[in-house]
Amino acid sequence: MHKDRRLRGAAYLLLIYSVAFVAFPVLAAEDDDAAIEQKLGACVACHGADGIGKAPQYPNLQGQKASYVEKQLKAFRSGERKDASMTALAAGLSDEDIADLSTYFEQVK
Repeated sequence: MHKDRRLRGAAYLLLIYSVAFVAFPVLAAEDDDAAIEQKLGACVACHGADGIGKAPQYPNLQGQKASYVEKQLKAFRSGERKDASMTALAAGLSDEDIADLSTYFEQVK
């Protein structure tokens, strides 16, 4: 009788751990998606969700190499490259944010 109860308890714990193991990466990915969408909001206002600039003064980012976009964003953030709007936006980006945004624009179609 005690053996059955222990087996059921072990099976129950295994089930809980299995669900947690599968669910947490999915939840983390959803958080990552929400974070990138929030940061993208500022970008798409000028550069479009598809990376195509909404006006001639806004460069197209669609298909640009991630390394190029990353270099430019870091230059705006450091002040090496001058543009009041871009400097202000880039100032709030971490290296990880910049990498994520750069990859997004390289892959967007």
